[in-house]
Amino acid sequence: MKLLHSGKVRDVYEDGDDLILVASDRVSVYDVVLPTPIPDKGAVLTKLSLWWFDRLGDIVPNHVISATDVPAEWAGRAVRVKRLRMVQVECIARGYLAGLGLREYEAGGAVSGVELPAGLVEGSKLREPIFTPTTKEQVGTHDEFISFADVVAQEGADVAEELRRITLEVYRRGAATAAEQGIIIADTKLEFGFAPDGTLVLGDEVLTSDSSRFWPADQWQPGRPQHAFDKQFVRDWAASTGWDKTAPGPEVPPEIVEATRARYIDVYERITGEKWV
Repeated sequence: MKLLHSGKVRDVYEDGDDLILVASDRVSVYDVVLPTPIPDKGAVLTKLSLWWFDRLGDIVPNHVISATDVPAEWAGRAVRVKRLRMVQVECIARGYLAGLGLREYEAGGAVSGVELPAGLVEGSKLREPIFTPTTKEQVGTHDEFISFADVVAQEGADVAEELRRITLEVYRRGAATAAEQGIIIADTKLEFGFAPDGTLVLGDEVLTSDSSRFWPADQWQPGRPQHAFDKQFVRDWAASTGWDKTAPGPEVPPEIVEATRARYIDVYERITGEKWV
């Protein structure tokens, strides 16, 4: 098979008319891939995405063809998917204020042009989820916030409206499902593409620990950093080292690797109710 693209976490191979999407154990923070992998991470992301894809089909079709018809060496971490013409927008839904969204709000009181009330702090719950798209940049380059009007200008009004509608609907469904298990989904990033027949399709991953912020509801407290079940834990560690957030990234020590792996598995088990083996 021909390697078409190697991203921050996923590698994409061509197999006839289909693509094979392989989730590696790489971890990226601040758009830089760190040199130390997190064992089982790719398999956890794949299984969690598949679990969600099965539960979101009534909202939007997805790109999955098969989770088993893949090369044996990638079993458990790869899926056979449809070839899509990807939309060049990162579609982000936020129900809580954190990360780059928080910094954008602190700088100007808005995120992606969406005005928010004064007085919000880290971890604040928003009155309703908001759509905060960004650009989709290459590895090593930071994505930038754009407004809904920018998405309209790039993709057209009808497509932009669908991107916003589906993104928010997927977020609301995911947040409600996770809340039943005591998990807050603070925000999530989705990617979309067009199938050959013009259908807008959900691609890449969905509602995983790499694409979302997961917090335990019983520990949520606005005004401080939250306990993270996602790669925010690695971001926080990396920031504490004094690293300047440019490549190359620092080696991750064994205790941070193991703690990160445990958090990925913990949130998988809590959300799905399935034991990781």
